[in-house]
Amino acid sequence: MWHHTRLCAFDLETTGVDVEADRIVTAAVIGLGGGAATETHEWLADPGVEIPAEATAVHHITTEHAQQHGEAARHVVGHIVEELAARVRLGAPIVGHNVPYDLTLLDRECRRHSVEPLLDRLGKVPLRVLDTRVLDQQCLPFRKRPSETQGARQLITLAQVYELPWDESEAHGCSYDAVMAARVLYRIGTLAHTERMHWPERIKYHRKASLHHLKELSLDELHTLQIGWAAEQAAGLQEWFRKTDPTAVVDGMWPLRPPTAGDRA
Repeated sequence: MWHHTRLCAFDLETTGVDVEADRIVTAAVIGLGGGAATETHEWLADPGVEIPAEATAVHHITTEHAQQHGEAARHVVGHIVEELAARVRLGAPIVGHNVPYDLTLLDRECRRHSVEPLLDRLGKVPLRVLDTRVLDQQCLPFRKRPSETQGARQLITLAQVYELPWDESEAHGCSYDAVMAARVLYRIGTLAHTERMHWPERIKYHRKASLHHLKELSLDELHTLQIGWAAEQAAGLQEWFRKTDPTAVVDGMWPLRPPTAGDRA
């Protein structure tokens, strides 16, 4: 069963939300599950630019702290892709929440610092990704946001829906968020292989809850399905946004947005 395999949990904390321009501040790559001990790798980078106050408010890392204690960004980027590539070569899928953000920003950082990108390193080795944001929306498609400040598909919301404890003091640390995404994934996989009568009440009576279509899929099959689901979800969100903004665009590429011609050079 795909949720019982060895997993590679991955998360970044960054200077902002623009995958083309923002920089890595912290990163975590964690090997866990599959009956083996957890292996945690975490890095702090000096991103080479100012960390905006808005980003510091999320992950609590200031420019001064990153400059004093962080490793050069180029070295951190190299460590991240080296560790990810090693685990993917061993057959582990990369697990995270909203993975296109992290993988795309990492790809652009590689190109910025002349570090060989992940896909180039892997060559013919298949990259397989399990994205809790895509899977949750596919399984439990109708959900209102819990509050004006908390989104329906935020990681904290998924933790609440799948009845996992949440520590706000640890949240938005890259290791915490990576592990929490893996725990959400495990809960989704467990429910997919559990009879509906045994689901928790909040899942059982969720409007159009559907998890059993994930049952007994291979990692390759599940990865391929997510490509289509992510595109459909993005198209639906774009249609919703265009009710108020006719020019709104939501990128549905998954699990990584390809670089432009200039980025490839």
